[in-house]
Amino acid sequence: MPFAHLDDIPARTLIPGFHGKFIHTEHVTTAFWTVDAGAALPAHAHPHEQITSVLEGTFELTVGGETRTVEPGGVAVIPGGVTHAGRAITDCRLVDVFYPARDDYR
Repeated sequence: MPFAHLDDIPARTLIPGFHGKFIHTEHVTTAFWTVDAGAALPAHAHPHEQITSVLEGTFELTVGGETRTVEPGGVAVIPGGVTHAGRAITDCRLVDVFYPARDDYR
């Protein structure tokens, strides 16, 4: 699949308020999220490295005990195994890149 269009990928709600569309390769998963204002991502950790980018809105993100308010253009790098959590202050659009690929999101 060298090309895709997000309009052709059905959204899945994996956590209340987090609606994702996913692209997978052998080694990487990219998640395109729309997040409802007030939706919370509980504290968790996974073995995957994660890069989170905020495209629209304001998202409060805690990584390894440090909390920041992240706005468009902001990026967080989350090493594998590090506890993180988040909360959408406004409606948001986020992109997450995971390595290795998230088989649980397939």
